[in-house]
Amino acid sequence: MATRCSFENSHEIGVFAALTNSYCLTGIGGSENFYSIFEAEMSDHIPVIHATVAGCRFVGRTTVGNRRGLLVPNTTTDLELQHLRNSLPDKVVVQRIEERLSALGNIIATNDHVALVHPDIDRETEDVIADVLGVEVFRQTVGGQALVGSYSKFTNQGGMVHPRTTQEDMEELSSLLQVPLLAGTVNRGSDVLGGGMVVNDWSAFVGLDTTSTEIGVVEKIFKLSGRGRQNQQSSIVTTMRSSLIDQLS
Repeated sequence: MATRCSFENSHEIGVFAALTNSYCLTGIGGSENFYSIFEAEMSDHIPVIHATVAGCRFVGRTTVGNRRGLLVPNTTTDLELQHLRNSLPDKVVVQRIEERLSALGNIIATNDHVALVHPDIDRETEDVIADVLGVEVFRQTVGGQALVGSYSKFTNQGGMVHPRTTQEDMEELSSLLQVPLLAGTVNRGSDVLGGGMVVNDWSAFVGLDTTSTEIGVVEKIFKLSGRGRQNQQSSIVTTMRSSLIDQLS
């Protein structure tokens, strides 16, 4: 299921939050409402952590990670790094990275198996990504845009790309990532997918401006829509079966 939310007055929630299959980071904001939305949905499964990077709240654009690790820029303070290491699960490796292009969330898009990176990223950074996140790394553009983290979003289930991505590019990316892809938008036509939403294998959060049609596309490609319904149906079947057994016995 996809949930609409906003950070104070901004609908670019992917700027202020980062979500993977093993943790969720949210920026420290004036309102606890943003944090509580994530906590209500996620806290049963994964830790939801208040964080800053270099004293700033936009943790979604400055960090990148998956279930195995989290990469943070070299501007991250020692105190912030220690807080992240103390708060995250033990199996998650936190690594500070020396990279000229320091908005890591804009230049790297990753799931648990494959990462797409900006074509101009340092060779050492590429090696660290492969090592810490345990993924195959490919230098790519999405729809002619080098900021792959801003213009694409994908999980282990599926992915969304910039709406002006050609069919050939989508097929190439899909074969690299080994997941189905769709072109789409969030926040009423915004093509900055990384800024407008955060998603993992079972849940998505989108900006408050996102239309129901856009949410439908998000739920379809990330395979979120059927889960609640399937669970509901299976519980109905279980109830019916137990009542039948009661009647027969």
